[in-house]
Amino acid sequence: MDRYTEIRSFVLVAEKGSFAAAALVEGVTPVVMGRRLDALERRLGVKLMHRSTRGLTLTELGEQLVDQGRSLLREFDEIERALSAGRDVVRGHLVVSAPAAFGRRHVALHATAFKALHPELRMSFNFTDSLVDLVREGYDMAIRIGEVTDPNYVAVRLFPNRRVVCATPDYFERHGIPRQPEDLARHNCLAFNLAGGQQRGWTFQRDDKLFAVRVEGDLACNDGELLFDWVRQGLGVGWRSTWEIQAELKRGELVTVLDEFAVPSYDIQAVYPQQRHLPAKVRRFIDHLKAIYNAPGYWEAPRAAEGGVRSGKGAA
Repeated sequence: MDRYTEIRSFVLVAEKGSFAAAALVEGVTPVVMGRRLDALERRLGVKLMHRSTRGLTLTELGEQLVDQGRSLLREFDEIERALSAGRDVVRGHLVVSAPAAFGRRHVALHATAFKALHPELRMSFNFTDSLVDLVREGYDMAIRIGEVTDPNYVAVRLFPNRRVVCATPDYFERHGIPRQPEDLARHNCLAFNLAGGQQRGWTFQRDDKLFAVRVEGDLACNDGELLFDWVRQGLGVGWRSTWEIQAELKRGELVTVLDEFAVPSYDIQAVYPQQRHLPAKVRRFIDHLKAIYNAPGYWEAPRAAEGGVRSGKGAA
């Protein structure tokens, strides 16, 4: 039993004048209240209260503890209220990881508006297509595209997304349209070559079962935005996220194929380590991005200025 509960129960019994009245306030039985007093007296090694059929009488030491206990309980409650209020204040240092192209175009772009709302906050970003360990590397949160399987993380969906096969209309006129994922073997597929990226192939779904198709092409790199630019130039077929190509699809600059085989969920998610109390800086930034991403027409709007913001984890 914790010391706070013992002292609170003792003070309450002294104020109410009986175990029954104090137990009613606490929502327990009088026997429980008696056990708490016994535990407190055993721990302190003193007698705090005399109990008889005529009622309860405090000892001299009991009188002292009632006065001091009230003061301690008030201080504890004030500290608890202050900490509770502080949970809703956005301050401190928010450190965020995100995929490189997505981070520049859809995270950093909205950071300044969030910072303006919360002047006590510092923000740092690391935009990389490598998977980072949030806890070991000191990140508060990350934006990730696709499934999150680590049970030590909490994932919050910001916007639905899929991975689709796409190219320019001119490319498909010249090379034909693939009808089955296996047909991609006859196409110039522009793949991500970062270790652990797309080396195992592009993933599809058929009859509710996932499978991968190994692809090859004459251009590959570890920069998703460069791959996307090559696709837009008509140099080959890409396996891109729907968030990335909405504006080009709307203008007819790109078209998708094999949509019936696309994996249904490859969502944009905010990820943070499991913790009892989520800091306000993380919770509010997640809400900020979610509201922007779900605004009508956001993903069809013209692309942000090329270059964006590139900053390391240590920069604020």
